[in-house]
Amino acid sequence: MTSLSKVVMEGRPAVRLMFRSQGAFMGKLHRQHLIWSGIDMHGLGESGMGPIIEEVLAEKLHGVAFSPYVDGQDNKTEVGAEQIRARMEMLAPHTRWIRTFSCTRGNELSPGVARELGLKTMVGVWIDDDLAYNELELAAGIEIAKRGEAGVLAIGNEVMLREELTEDQLIAYIERAKSELSKAGVDVPVGYVDAYFLFENHPRVAAACDVILVNCYPFWEGYPIEHAHIYMREMYRRAQRVANGKKVIIAETGWPNIGTPDRGAVPSRANAMKYFLDAVRWTQDEGIELFYFAGFDEAWKIASEGDVGAYWGLWDKDGAPKYV
Repeated sequence: MTSLSKVVMEGRPAVRLMFRSQGAFMGKLHRQHLIWSGIDMHGLGESGMGPIIEEVLAEKLHGVAFSPYVDGQDNKTEVGAEQIRARMEMLAPHTRWIRTFSCTRGNELSPGVARELGLKTMVGVWIDDDLAYNELELAAGIEIAKRGEAGVLAIGNEVMLREELTEDQLIAYIERAKSELSKAGVDVPVGYVDAYFLFENHPRVAAACDVILVNCYPFWEGYPIEHAHIYMREMYRRAQRVANGKKVIIAETGWPNIGTPDRGAVPSRANAMKYFLDAVRWTQDEGIELFYFAGFDEAWKIASEGDVGAYWGLWDKDGAPKYV
């Protein structure tokens, strides 16, 4: 039984906890400052959380969301291998995996660069209501997997959330990818990324996936930071229930440090630091694979997500670490 489980069962008040070290990745400083509701941000302050984040990053995350774009670019920009490598080299010392979001416009080069840097990749195939372009994305993603550059192949991201395809259309893309890889003798798990509750609403999609890839964002549901971590755990558990024993990976979660609040969810540097430490601590203790969102700040996302869209990165747009 973990120390956390013991505290819960005994009903003790929130105290600093020491978690099991076997199989865990948390550093000494992180373990020393854990409480039941997450890390004590008020007791530690930003100056106290900074060294813990530095230690966590030095030990390496499981994964981060990777964007190759720089100022003045967006997801329609054609990117080259040199730029991809320059951006990825900033993250490589601090993660074991990256997650990509597209297999065209140069993004198809990212998994190969990642492999050269000793990283694994969750390869994202971007599909939406442009059915013709979806064919290009799907073919490129399958080819990447056949080259051995995909650890996981993610067919689509939040397509149901945006209501761009029907359930049947989405399942057809997932099944095509699985069939093509099976014919080629390629053993790569194929999944789909969306908000946790959409797998509850669409159990046929969950059934079609080899692995369930969930996005968990207490921020976008307006939860204050004091309750966000506990709610993120519940999001994951809900996805587990519909997964029927399949692996569930957290494909995205995060917290912005700047921008307009969403109800009780307030962007701030301290809140972003706490959310990051709580998410990493819990997933490592539970053996859950987590891709943190995001590697870099991305200014181009303001157009679709408002001012907070630009400030989800662990590193700023220029590659400077924000919290250490």
